[in-house]
Amino acid sequence: MAARAICLFPGQGSQRVGMGRDLAESFVVARRTFEEADDALGMPLSRLCFEGPEPVLGLTEHAQPAILAVSVAAHRVLAETSAVVPVGVCGHSLGEWSALVAAGALDFGDAVRGVRERGRLMQEAVPVGEGTMAAVVGLDADAVTALCAAAADGDVLAPANLNGGGQVVVAGHVRAVDRLVELASARRARVQRLPVSAPFHCSLMAPAAVGLERYLAGISLRPPAIRLVSSVTAAVVTQAVDVASLLVRQLTAPVRWEETVRAVMAFAPTVALEVGPGRVLTGLLKRLEPALPCVPVGDRDGITRARELLA
Repeated sequence: MAARAICLFPGQGSQRVGMGRDLAESFVVARRTFEEADDALGMPLSRLCFEGPEPVLGLTEHAQPAILAVSVAAHRVLAETSAVVPVGVCGHSLGEWSALVAAGALDFGDAVRGVRERGRLMQEAVPVGEGTMAAVVGLDADAVTALCAAAADGDVLAPANLNGGGQVVVAGHVRAVDRLVELASARRARVQRLPVSAPFHCSLMAPAAVGLERYLAGISLRPPAIRLVSSVTAAVVTQAVDVASLLVRQLTAPVRWEETVRAVMAFAPTVALEVGPGRVLTGLLKRLEPALPCVPVGDRDGITRARELLA
């Protein structure tokens, strides 16, 4: 029986210098994908992916199109070399743009320009140093929500990534996160501040949502040709009109990743593929669905392992 694959697309934080290089060296379709991204942006994004420098690659407006380009390149290689048609796709935050490209709902050029604009808008929404994010490990979502309410004290603080497996990422003003750290420590929970430059997926991103809505109004969107589960609603997206509204809502809404994974599990997959750089989603899936094999597919070796599982 043929494997039933789901594709998971990673978000910001998965970038690293050198990503995508061996794909471009080994597969023509990947090389052409990076050339397409360079042309769409009018800048050598591929060189930034392959050579860095890391501080420049890590800037939000560069990291987002870079991760998308590597993810789409890997997906195109996978489709060309294995002829896999996934039973479902989803993406973590930024990764939802990659999933939309894979599902045929969004043209790659529009997507890579869109996420650069998304990154720029998100960075500009909050002055550097005023907002941050932190991962809380050891408490469930309800407990973290209650801690956010207690620590906010007039500032913004809210759950941003409901990742499951006892991990909830929060976002908001720095001083509110400082208060949360103290409260969480008293509950014997572990808090890890994240190296991000802005508080994503909370109400502080409202200015960015306005700008992104303007960009999306000027591009063509289609209904996904593959079942795509939105991380905003944890439900299947079927209409083109919903694609734009969900991408806008995503900036201020939490990523409901655990629920999203449960939704794609309803498609009865036999294998999961993390299509793009890194292995963050592979680690999360192992906590949520330990019996489901998951392969990171962001380089030539990952493509080989995926093809073996899909055979």
